[in-house]
Amino acid sequence: MKNSLVNLYPLTKFYFALFIAATVIIVPNYVFAFAWFPVLILIAVVAGVVKSFLSFILKTLFILLVIVFLMQLFFYPGDEVLASWWIFEVSREGLNYGLTLTSRILAIGSAFILFFRIVEVKDFVKSLEDVGMPSTGAYVVMSTLQIIPEMRRQSNTIMEAQKTRGVETEGSFVNRAKAFFPTLTPLILSSIASTEERAITLEARAFSAPGKKTSLHQLTKRPIDRVLPWVYIIIVIGLIIWRVF
Repeated sequence: MKNSLVNLYPLTKFYFALFIAATVIIVPNYVFAFAWFPVLILIAVVAGVVKSFLSFILKTLFILLVIVFLMQLFFYPGDEVLASWWIFEVSREGLNYGLTLTSRILAIGSAFILFFRIVEVKDFVKSLEDVGMPSTGAYVVMSTLQIIPEMRRQSNTIMEAQKTRGVETEGSFVNRAKAFFPTLTPLILSSIASTEERAITLEARAFSAPGKKTSLHQLTKRPIDRVLPWVYIIIVIGLIIWRVF
């Protein structure tokens, strides 16, 4: 079961994330959107990434969801007031809109977080190349997706170097802030240097040379990878027809 899920073609998994995004936008029901989250947790369990999946959501999406929900709950205009305190009023319209908005953010955000937990960036970029994306565009996508992990790795290296020099990099928030800001200059300079080195490496391998490119990294598309995208499309069209009529 795990192998069947993990071995799906990268674009099949990407289309599934888009499919979830489309369904929660089409169906105006926050219960339906919230229902996708346990489904995604189940998929993460099967794929063996549930720990990192939930950890990433708690570190990123959770705070955003709380802020968005409270903002809509207290400031969304409505006629039916459920409760009031000082300058704040909770209306039924604000409650419903807050739940709808947070449920959609949770479903869409979780779908794409899970996608990048179970798909390697190089596989995703290769699948884009296989469907016709130019090599330059594929490189831009891969560089964009890797820039944050790469800068985090360089930041950790610089912080470790500072620690060996006796700089206090741990402890209170003030101490960590004092240690962090001096690392920005070497971090930016090292990022620029690594970009230049990468450009030289690519040119040495004839990246911009005319002609058809070949790759040692190949992906295999199975019959189920050709069927599932059509299933997604049919369901989305059915939901649109249901909404219109």
